[in-house]
Amino acid sequence: MKGVHIFLANGFEDMEALGTRDVLLRGGVDVRTVSITEEYMVESSHGLSVSVDTGWGDLEVMEPGTDASDVMIFPGGMPGSKNLAQHAELMEILQDHWARGGAVAAICAAPGLVVSQLPGLEGKKFTCFDGFEQALVEKGAVFTPESAVTDGALITGRGAGHAVNFGLAILRYLKGDEAAEKVKAGLML
Repeated sequence: MKGVHIFLANGFEDMEALGTRDVLLRGGVDVRTVSITEEYMVESSHGLSVSVDTGWGDLEVMEPGTDASDVMIFPGGMPGSKNLAQHAELMEILQDHWARGGAVAAICAAPGLVVSQLPGLEGKKFTCFDGFEQALVEKGAVFTPESAVTDGALITGRGAGHAVNFGLAILRYLKGDEAAEKVKAGLML
């Protein structure tokens, strides 16, 4: 899948989705929000209705040429993470994206519920919300309780309080240290 996309399901965690989007936009990344339904409004776990850029029916999956600069992003939150993980077509696209060399970023519960569906995770370092690490550990991935972890084309974040660091990790991955430090300074971190 070409480009940078944040996938939203009803019950997504506000800070993890919108904070990440904000950091990426500040860094000059063309990031698109995508609903996993036909609806263009998605409700967060805290009752905030958010208008997305693309509904599921309008999503263009352009697989040829997918590379490490293409990122699929999955915020956590409940039941948002479960809704993402249970969307069979999205999980098929994710697996194909990963197989073609695309990057995957997930935070909070999403590493345990979504990323755990990927093959080839042996030895990959990751982080997530406490209690969601087991599915990845069983696949040979290595849990570390850091704010955000980048291991190759896999970027993971701990939870809502780490959303800005997660966004900065994705930005650093896409545009380098200078871009991430500029945004970080602008946020007075």
